[in-house]
Amino acid sequence: MSKTKPFSISKKLVWEAYVKVRRKKGAAGIDAVSLEKFNENLKDNLYKIWNKMSSGSYFPPPVKSVAIPKNNGGERILGIPTISDRIAQTVVKLVLEPEIDPHFYDESYGYRPGRSALDAVGEARKNCWSYNWVIDLDIKGFFDNLNHDLVMKAVKHHTDNPWAILYIERWLKSSIVSLDGEIRQRNKGTPQGGVISPLIANLFLHYGLDHWLKTKFPRVKFERYADDAVIHCSTLREAKLILNLLKLRMRDCGLELHPEKTKIVYCADWKRNLGQGFEHQFDFLGFTFKRRTAKGKTGLFDGFQPAISKSSLKKISLEIKSWKMNRATHTSLNKLSAKYNPKIRGWVNYYGKFYPRELRPINRQLRAQLNRWARRKYKRFKGYKTNAGEWMLEVSRRDTKLFAIWEVFGGI
Repeated sequence: MSKTKPFSISKKLVWEAYVKVRRKKGAAGIDAVSLEKFNENLKDNLYKIWNKMSSGSYFPPPVKSVAIPKNNGGERILGIPTISDRIAQTVVKLVLEPEIDPHFYDESYGYRPGRSALDAVGEARKNCWSYNWVIDLDIKGFFDNLNHDLVMKAVKHHTDNPWAILYIERWLKSSIVSLDGEIRQRNKGTPQGGVISPLIANLFLHYGLDHWLKTKFPRVKFERYADDAVIHCSTLREAKLILNLLKLRMRDCGLELHPEKTKIVYCADWKRNLGQGFEHQFDFLGFTFKRRTAKGKTGLFDGFQPAISKSSLKKISLEIKSWKMNRATHTSLNKLSAKYNPKIRGWVNYYGKFYPRELRPINRQLRAQLNRWARRKYKRFKGYKTNAGEWMLEVSRRDTKLFAIWEVFGGI
């Protein structure tokens, strides 16, 4: 730590930030410098980051826009910082997160240490059994519309660290390179994809939504994962009241609830007349919540349960199709497993947590892909669809661990 620098930032902290960025890997930013390229001159690159941040002369480069498909169709625009900027953002996050995170409520699950999306889904499942009504919230363009003045007000409320405040303000104002190559300045919003953005988003909605709900409606339950949230209400009247007031609250925060995607959902017994005219299902974190038959201690029962959504299944289906397994006749089944099973296991571990039987379409598609692969690879199966299928069935039952989805269903 240098005494000649205006800001006391340790070189060890910069190293810790680098290690975290290295573990997550990720694409190059606007400078086209990959992690591998950055590592070629690692010592000097890290020194430059430390030197500039410690002297107050660090200015973030523009953020590169990248479009990725949404589960429900359309595209989401992510902002990809450079490797150096990711490290700088992580330095600030390492300092601020321990100060800010303890102030967040238990109902906030997104991008927080020791909390996960599955925790939020599980809590929503439990609360749907106790409350008849749900407000399914959708904040329109949340990350693109964050009010910078309100963000900085919240940051300064929780820290007096001068360099953390300085650099957060600079990141908020940093320019972004649009998909058409144009460099644009920003006067609101924070790039979705930046290291510091999730912490900023949580801090903003802690006051914009969570604390407001806790203060105005202390008896309601809710779960929030970043800008995705559901609120549980006892009565329709309560749900309508909260939704109407929440629209005004979001306007005060410079935000807007999506008029079509935000809705009130009835999640109690569908045979009752109370839910007529309202939707009976909603999506949350890749799961569709609706009434399903489940097995309990006393037998079968109808309960409001989450299961993988159609949009999530569609996204997975497109990815499996893109693998083109049937063309990989040069490789073995074990090598196909080594290449694709980590991805499949991730899907199973996440979407199979609740109502795993709805993962059958994934199993069917994988079976079809592998059957086509076997027919093209082995001459004895050419033209004999059934024999290839029977062989693959035998393989799947003999070694269910070869593909994670086989463990769920005992084979293909």
